[in-house]
Amino acid sequence: MEISFYGILLYIFFFFFHLSALTHSFNSSLQLRCHDDESLALLQFKKSFIISNTCDYSFGPSKLESWKLIHGERGDCCSWDGVECDDQTNHVISLDLSGSCLSGSINSNSTLFRLVHLQTLNLAYNNFNYSQIPSQVGQLSRLTHLSLSESYFSGQIPSQVLNLSGLISLDLSDDSEQVKLYKPSLRDLVQQLTKLKELDLSGVDISSTVPDMLANFSSLESLRLSSCGLQGEFPIGIFQLPNLKELDISKNLDLKSYLPAFQLGNLLESLILSETNFVGELPSSIGNLAYLEYLDFDSCNFNGQLPSSIGNLTKLTTLSLSNNNFRAPTTSLSWVGKLSDLNSLSLYSVGLNGDFPFSLMNLTHLSSLDLGYNQLTGPIPSWLVNLTMLFELYLDHNHFIGQIPSCLISEASIEYLYLNNNQLSGQIPSQINNHSKLRILEIPSNKLQGSIPSTLSNLRNLKILNFDSNNLSGVVDVNIFFQLKKLRTLFLSHNKLRLLTESSALATVPNFTKLGLASCNLSGFPSFLHNQNELRLLDLSSNNIKGLIPSWVWNISRNSLTYMNLSHNFLTGFEEGPVVLQWAHLTFLDIRSNMLQGSLLSIPLWSTNHFDGSISPAWRNGCNLIFINLSQNKLQGQLPRSLANCSMLEFIDFGENQLHDCFPSWLGNLPKLKVLILRSNGFYGALKEAQIGKFPKLQIIDLSQNTFTGDLPTAYFEIWDAMEIIDRSQMTYMGENKSEYFPFISYDSYDYSLIMTNKGFELEYLKIPSTLAAIDFSCNKFEGVIPNVIGNLTALHLLNLSNNMLTGHIPSSLANMRELECLDLSSNQLSGHVPSQLSQLTFLSYFNVSWNHLSGPVPQGKQFDTFDGNSYKGNSGLCGALLEKKCGSFETIPSTPPTITEEDSGSFFKINWMIILIGYAGGLIVGVVAGNEVTRRKHDWFVKTFGRKLLRRQRKTNTRN
Repeated sequence: MEISFYGILLYIFFFFFHLSALTHSFNSSLQLRCHDDESLALLQFKKSFIISNTCDYSFGPSKLESWKLIHGERGDCCSWDGVECDDQTNHVISLDLSGSCLSGSINSNSTLFRLVHLQTLNLAYNNFNYSQIPSQVGQLSRLTHLSLSESYFSGQIPSQVLNLSGLISLDLSDDSEQVKLYKPSLRDLVQQLTKLKELDLSGVDISSTVPDMLANFSSLESLRLSSCGLQGEFPIGIFQLPNLKELDISKNLDLKSYLPAFQLGNLLESLILSETNFVGELPSSIGNLAYLEYLDFDSCNFNGQLPSSIGNLTKLTTLSLSNNNFRAPTTSLSWVGKLSDLNSLSLYSVGLNGDFPFSLMNLTHLSSLDLGYNQLTGPIPSWLVNLTMLFELYLDHNHFIGQIPSCLISEASIEYLYLNNNQLSGQIPSQINNHSKLRILEIPSNKLQGSIPSTLSNLRNLKILNFDSNNLSGVVDVNIFFQLKKLRTLFLSHNKLRLLTESSALATVPNFTKLGLASCNLSGFPSFLHNQNELRLLDLSSNNIKGLIPSWVWNISRNSLTYMNLSHNFLTGFEEGPVVLQWAHLTFLDIRSNMLQGSLLSIPLWSTNHFDGSISPAWRNGCNLIFINLSQNKLQGQLPRSLANCSMLEFIDFGENQLHDCFPSWLGNLPKLKVLILRSNGFYGALKEAQIGKFPKLQIIDLSQNTFTGDLPTAYFEIWDAMEIIDRSQMTYMGENKSEYFPFISYDSYDYSLIMTNKGFELEYLKIPSTLAAIDFSCNKFEGVIPNVIGNLTALHLLNLSNNMLTGHIPSSLANMRELECLDLSSNQLSGHVPSQLSQLTFLSYFNVSWNHLSGPVPQGKQFDTFDGNSYKGNSGLCGALLEKKCGSFETIPSTPPTITEEDSGSFFKINWMIILIGYAGGLIVGVVAGNEVTRRKHDWFVKTFGRKLLRRQRKTNTRN
C-alpha cells in the first residue's frame, strides 16, 4: 500500500505530540516536594556541626551523610534520612537526627528554628558539649514530640519550653545530670503541658516534690523521673492513672510513699521503684497487675511476707525484689514457679532462708538468677544445669554446704558464676571439658580443699578466676593459668599453696590486670612479672620473699598500676637507690612488716618498717594518692611541702616519728583531707592559720605529744565546718569509697585506721566511722583560755586538751556538743566551776578534769552520776557526793599532780587497747578488749552490717571489668 507524503508528515506530527505530552507527564511526576527555604535551612544546620567519626553510639552512619545537593540541581530534602514532609503541603514536619554523631552547640540564630512546621524533633544521642538548651525551641509551636535525650546539654531548662502546649511526648533525660529544672519547676511544667502522654526527665536535677496534679493526667502513658532528686511524699494516685503503662521513679532516695491497692484492669507494664524510700508491705492486690512485664523494687524499705499473688503476674520477664526487709522462707516461694516467662530474677538480701527453692526448676527461660546475701542452706542443686538459658548465677554470701556440682562449671551455659562466701567444701571439680562457657569463676572464702586441677586449663573463655581464702593445698604450676589466653584476673591468695612461677619456654603469658598471690610460699619475685604492662593490682604479701627489691619491680605496668602490696615478707632494701617511683596512677603501696632500711623517697606506705632519714621532696607535679601512713618509723626533718600538690589526699598519718617542723598550715589547701595525724613528733610553735584553704573537710586532727605553743587556734575552730554538722543518715566507714579507686575492693578489704587516745586509753580504730569527729591537742604547751567558739563544733565525739598549760574557765558552750563522748581537760591550770550545763551531754561516757584549780560543786544527774572521783582528782576546791569533800565541808584533797617524766610523757595513756566493735546506737564505741600490744589485722564482721550493699556494688564492678 502506498503512503502519501502528507500521511508521513501527519504521523510524525502525532508522534512528537504524544512524546511531548509523555515528557511533560514524566517531568510532573518528578517534581521536587521540598521547599527551597527549608532545604537551605537544613543544609546550613548541618554545616554548624562537626560530624564525628568516632562517636560512641551504635546507630550506624550519621543521617546527615545523605544531605547533599547534586551540582546544578535542586535537592529534595523530603528524601533525606531523618526528614519527613507533609503529604499535602510538602513542609518538613519531622526531623529525627538521633544518634547522628553531631558535635557542637545550637545557637540562638540556628536555622533549625526556621522549620516552623515541625511537629517532631528528635536530637537524642548526640553531643552538644554541655551547652544550654536554646530558648528558641519555644518558637516551634507546632511540636507534639520533643526528644533531647542523652545529648549532653546543661543548665536550666528554658521557660520557653512551656510554650509548647501541644506536646504529647517530652524527653529531656540525661545521664550526665547537668540539666536542671528549678525555674520553671516541675510543677510549672505539668501545669502548662497538660496534653502529655509521655514524660521522661530522668537524670534532670529537679530537687522538689512530685506535684499532686500529675495524678489528674488521665492521658499519661509513660512517666520516667529516675535520679531527679525528688523529695517528699509520692502521690499514690499516679499508680491508678487509667492509661499509665510505664512508671520509673527509681534512684530518688528521699522520695517516700507506700503501694496502694491495685484494681483489676490496671495497664501497668513496667514498674520501677528501686532505690526509693517506699515502705510497708506489698499488697496482695499486686497480683491484679496482669499486664506487668518489668517489676523492680530493688533497695527500698518494703517488709513483711512476699505475697503469693505475685505468681499471677505471668507476663513478668524481669523481677527484682532485692535488698528489702522481707520474711521469706523458701517453702513459701512456690508461686515463683508460675512465672514461666522470667528472664531475670533478683532476690538477693531479701531474708530468704532454708534450702534452695525447688520451684525455680520451672523457670526454663531464666538467664540471670541472683540469690546472694541470704541465709540459704544445704547443697547447691545439680538440676540448675537444666536451666539451659542461664548464663549469670549469683549464690554468694549464703550458707551453702557440700561440693560444687561439676556440671555448673563444665556442662552448663553459665558464663558468670559467683559462689563466694559460703561453706562449700570438697575439691575443685576436675571433670572440666573445653566446651565450658565460663568467663567468671568466683569461689573465695569457702572451705575448699585439695589441689588445683590441671584441667582448669580447659576453661578457654575464663577472664576472672578467684580461689582466694580457702584451704587449698599442694603444688600448683603457674603454667596452668598461662594456657588461659583470656585470663585477666587471678586470685590464689590465703591458701596453703606452693606456687611454681617459672614459665615454660613455649608459654605465652596473658596480660593480667589483677594478680593476688599473697601467702603462696613464694621465695622471690616471679620472673613472669617482667613483661606485665597492664597490671592494676599486684599482691605478693605474706610470702617468703627475701633480700633486696629488684630495680625492675619499680617498672612493672608503669601506666596502669594503682595498688601494690609487698608487706609481710623479708625484704631488706632496694637493689638500686634511691627509689624513684614511675607509676603514673599509683594510689596504694604497702611494704609494711619487712626489714627495710635506708633513706626513703616519698611513697605511700603503711607502718612497721625501720625507715630513717628525711622524706625527699617528691610530688612536685601532684600525685594520685588518697592515703598516706608513714607512722611508727624514724623519719626526721620536715614534711615535704610538695604534699600540698596531692589534691586527692583524704588521710595523712605521720605519727610517732622524729619529724621536726612547724605546723603544716599549707595542708589546709587540700580539698578532701579528712584525717591529719601528727602525734608524737617534734612539731613546735604556734598553729598558724592557713593563708588560703582552711581544712574544709577535716574531721579528725591529732597533734598530741608534740611541743606546740601559743593559744588554741580560735580561727580554725570558727571555720572547721566538717566538725559542726555530719550527716548521720549515711553511716559508713571512711575509705569505703575506695571502690572508686580500687574496683577490686571485694578482694582486698583495707580500711582507714588510726590510733587515738580516747577515754584515757590508747585505742586503735580498725575502721573509722564516717561520722567520727575528734580533736586531740593533748601533751603540748598550749596556753591561754579555751575559746567559747569551740562549742560550735557540735559534731565532735572526742575532745582532748589535757596536759597543757590552759587557764581560765571551762566554757559552758561545750554543752552544745551533744555528740560528745569523751572530754578530757585534765592536767591544766583551769579554774572556776565545772559548768552544770555539761550534764546535758547524754552521750558523754568519759570525763576528766583532774589536776586543775577548779572549785565548787560538780554537776549531778544523768551521765555525771556514772563518773567516779578520779575524774576530779587534784582539784582541792571541788565538792560533791562522789568526792571525799562534800559540799559545805572544809575537807581538802592534795592538789599535787602525779609526776610525769619526759620518758613517760609519751606513754602516760599508753595502755594498748583495741576496738573490736564499733556501733552507732547511743555512741560510736560499744566495746573494747584489752591486749598487750596494738595489733593490726583485718576483720570481716563489717560485712554483716554495712557490707551487703557495698560488696554487691563491687561484684557488679568486677563483672564489668
